[in-house]
Order: sequence, then C-alpha cells, then structure tokens
Amino acid sequence: MSFRFKALRAAVAGVAALSLSMLAACANYSTPTTASPSGSAAAAPTLITPGKLLVCTHLSYKPFQFKDDSGNVVGFDVDLMDLVAKKLGVTQEIVDVPFDQITSGAAFAAHKCDAAAAATTIREDRAKAILFSDPYFEATQALLVKAGSGIASLADLKGKKLGVQTDTTGQDYAKANAEANGYEIVVFEDMPSQLAAVLSGRVDGAVNDNGVVFDYAKENPTSEVSAEFDTGEQYGLMAKRDDASGTALIAVINEVLKTSKTDGTYNDIFKKWFGVDAPK
Repeated sequence: MSFRFKALRAAVAGVAALSLSMLAACANYSTPTTASPSGSAAAAPTLITPGKLLVCTHLSYKPFQFKDDSGNVVGFDVDLMDLVAKKLGVTQEIVDVPFDQITSGAAFAAHKCDAAAAATTIREDRAKAILFSDPYFEATQALLVKAGSGIASLADLKGKKLGVQTDTTGQDYAKANAEANGYEIVVFEDMPSQLAAVLSGRVDGAVNDNGVVFDYAKENPTSEVSAEFDTGEQYGLMAKRDDASGTALIAVINEVLKTSKTDGTYNDIFKKWFGVDAPK
C-alpha cells in the first residue's frame, strides 16, 4: 500500500461527520461577461453569468462535494474552485447535473457551467469531449462490503452482486474484471445510493474511489473497506474543449493550482478534508 492510500485510510477517521444529501441547482444562460484574473498574465475567460463562476458537479460525493447540515455545498473540490473564483474576482455558484453531462461535455455545450469539479479521473476518452486541468489529486478504487462479510477480494464476489456508479472508472474497473471473477454488476445513478445498497443487502459489495469509500465506511461502521485496487488515477478540473474561454479558464485554474501548492494553501485544504498533509 502506497503512502497515498495509507494517508487516506488514516484521514477518514479524523474528518467530522457530515450528512450525505442531494442538491438541485440550475443556471440560466445570460449575456457573458469577461472576468479578469487579478495579478495574472493569463487571458481572461468569458463567464456565462456576470460576477459568477458557474461550476458543475454531481452531488453527493463526500468529501469532494456535498451538502452540509446547513444545506451549503462544501468539500475539497469546492474549496479549490473558490480559489479560482477569487482569482477571477467573482463568486462560485454550484450547478448539480448528472455526471455523464460533465464527462460528455453536454453541460458545457448547454451553457450550464463555465467549469466543472467532480472528482473526475483524467482519461483519454473524456479528454476528447472536455478540457482537463493539470492533475490535482491521486486516487484509486476501493471495495466496500458489510463488516464481517468475509469478502476480501473481487474473487470472493463470485455468484454475488457488485454495485457501481454509472459512468465512473469504478464501473469500468468492475466490468473489466467481471468475467474473471463471476459477479453480477448492478448500476446506480449516484454514489450515496450505490454505497447504501451494500448496507441494505441489495448488493454484496461496491467499488468506487477510495476517498469517498473510506469516508463512507468511517461514518457507517457496519461497513468496511476490504480491498484497494491500484489504478493510478489522477483527478482534473474541467472546462469546455475547443473554446477560447474554456482554454483561458483552464490556464487560470492551472495557475491557481500551482500557486496554491507553492504557498501551502493546497496543503491546508487537503488537511482540512482528509486530516493529513497532502502527499508530496
């Protein structure tokens, strides 16, 4: 197990318990406005709504983006995009959309958002439809099961049901290994319903990104993470591809990521949500 996985395993024990819920949000297309990055040589992106950076995500995906007990959308990704909004001199507004609308580029084509932040793995097929930033987080896949189930690997799921979230790398990983391990795949629209299905017994296990799976197991002690699969994934923030404003926005995002890692702000945000320092 790498330092990254050990850190995330230790981190979830220190993150305060917060509720999982869903947020409905929408954005209306209006006359675009140009936002100028303060103290930056980067080109200014044109935003859909004056004074706002509309950011698409798919809720809930704790601790990256989710609603707290007060109904506010918070999380690791949210804090990073707040830095971008501050750089542009605007405020961030979250837009909740289906995950496949983000990865397909449909949300950008429909002018629903300027950027997207949804714990999204950078992949070649996705990069044909959307423009990714530099990597900002490393992840892998993890297996959630009921505590004491005796299921410690995909092989132990032979003849059983494995839950996945639609349009995710976890779903891809499960499909690639289904024939060899003899389990049935059950697809869910979102992460909360997928992982809750393990507790209810609808499925015998669930595969999703380690950050959210460990966090869920910490809050639900009748479940446990029994295995991790080193898939070497990296998350990227997103904007519209083949678009001057999208390209300008990604340049600003990359600048913010670089600066935040240099001045320690990124580490502060990482530690806030995962309880440990960011991996070097």
